[in-house]
Amino acid sequence: MAKENPYLDVQHLTKSFGSLVLFRDLSFSIAEGQKVGLIAKNGTGKSTLLSILSGKEGYDEGEIIFRRDLRVGMLEQSPAFDPNESVLDACFNHQGDPEKVLKAKQVLTQLKIRDLEQPMRQLSGGQQKRVALANVLITDPDLLILDEPTNHLDLEMIEWLEGYLNRGNKTLLMVTHDRFFLDRVCSVILELDDQTVYTYRGNYSYYLEKRQERIDNRRAEIARANNLYRTELEWMRRMPQARGHKARYREEAFYELEKIAKQRIEERQVRLKSRNVYIGSKIFECQYVSKAFERPDAEPLTILKDFYYNFSRFEKMGIVGNNGTGKSTFIKMLLGQVAPDSGKFDIGDTVRFGYFSQEGLHFDDTQKVIDVVKDIAEYIDMGGGKHLTASQFLQHFMFTPEQQHNYVYKLSGGERRKLYLCTVLMKNPNFLVLDEPTNDLDIVTLQILEEYLQDFPGCVIVVSHDRYFMDKVVDHLLVFKGMGDIKDFPGNYTQYREWEKLQPNEPKSARSGAGKDSREARSSSPASSSSSTAGDVASSGKRKLTYKEKRELEQLEKDIEALETEKKQIEEALCGGTTSVEEITTMSKRLPVLNDELDEKSMRWLELSEI
Repeated sequence: MAKENPYLDVQHLTKSFGSLVLFRDLSFSIAEGQKVGLIAKNGTGKSTLLSILSGKEGYDEGEIIFRRDLRVGMLEQSPAFDPNESVLDACFNHQGDPEKVLKAKQVLTQLKIRDLEQPMRQLSGGQQKRVALANVLITDPDLLILDEPTNHLDLEMIEWLEGYLNRGNKTLLMVTHDRFFLDRVCSVILELDDQTVYTYRGNYSYYLEKRQERIDNRRAEIARANNLYRTELEWMRRMPQARGHKARYREEAFYELEKIAKQRIEERQVRLKSRNVYIGSKIFECQYVSKAFERPDAEPLTILKDFYYNFSRFEKMGIVGNNGTGKSTFIKMLLGQVAPDSGKFDIGDTVRFGYFSQEGLHFDDTQKVIDVVKDIAEYIDMGGGKHLTASQFLQHFMFTPEQQHNYVYKLSGGERRKLYLCTVLMKNPNFLVLDEPTNDLDIVTLQILEEYLQDFPGCVIVVSHDRYFMDKVVDHLLVFKGMGDIKDFPGNYTQYREWEKLQPNEPKSARSGAGKDSREARSSSPASSSSSTAGDVASSGKRKLTYKEKRELEQLEKDIEALETEKKQIEEALCGGTTSVEEITTMSKRLPVLNDELDEKSMRWLELSEI
């Protein structure tokens, strides 16, 4: 990568924990404007490397050089906050700087954090991660370091973040499993493998192609070394101990050759296909189910309203939508964990659910990995007289024999998620229900899971914001749009988005949870479609605001302030107890329209403020 005055230069970095070497002699650099994605298997040190770069963890050897006066912003995988401070104070507090406070409010709004005075202790883990992301973006650092930035974001937020990071000349280093995100945002991929780093100058699709070339070339090199090794080994056995100078030189070359010949390229295992799964013709029937939750000072949150659905045998369904629209609640009603208000789920007698939940990650840390799985079953019956032992099953999901005999407490966060997945699959269910299964899993594991689900001879429901994963696995979607509005779509996520683009323009509140692509919205805006002349570009290479855009920015600030004032007045009136029924009805209709106008104007304000 570029070496001329880089933002970040890492030279010969080595990090180990006892006898475990995470990486050795690691060298790479990041230049201004580069957007770099870091890819590696779980447990190989991705998050540790980011923690070292942020100064929160030490290293054994090497050198890390940042450009002088460089401002670095770091998003951690699990950020920590003072539980008693408000959202706005936790995000950041710029007393006397109204422009930055306004920007803080706009970014938080885009990330669906609306109550800025709410104490942090009342926020879920996912909401706190979004506040931390907002904090990093608002400070506008020279170099952004992001650890799994799309976790806990719904599809609309992910697409907004893609647009935000693609605007301007931002410099970025991030770890993410979201392959769509890598493809659309990153211009360089770093792969951490075999304790070293490989650089690919392109997006994720380019990386896949070139990585396979690298593996094929390495495999051919090892094969050549093995052929020559056999010849040289025979010579070594024939030669007497007392050797001349030329013979000693050949002997040294033999040992170097031996090192190469004994290397192993990690082979992808044969696809894991279970044929011993039977499920009857009756799966489940959702019979006119309704569910709503009461909310203080607001209308009830409707999840389902007289919803009917008859699930087909062998169906692979994806469920998408914004956070808070009821996706997980729907799953819990299907599994009998939450009771509907009316209607019922009629489940077939042969159905055996396997449930991977967001809250189900509970292990005895003093157990060994292999024993966790053996407690469920010693082997899994694959049908046709074939079976896999617990160890073979774990090995298929990239747990080496050595890792299997490690204690659970030694596993990384991603490895724990992978072990949890193995415990669900090891029960050999015929109906898999997976709620956000891709969070924190490495890309290799995701590919294995995708293949497993493609071949799975039972039924599958997947709730996920991972667009790439959904495209690979599902053939049918339920799109939760909010307040009980559910779209039944026969296709995968990309097909749905293509279909959505062809629909007539509707108010934002009527559109799906996937949201309108922010880049499409910008390209249709009269202000953003005006072409830039040479005079609009500063000597630094950054475009300046046109006169028209400056006036638009000023007007947006006035409009946003007026809309926020109106929104506050409506909310106070609805909570006051003195408003008539007619006025409540009118205000309730106005409030979602207000929120949409605020979102739209906030998005445009952020875009202009970035120029």
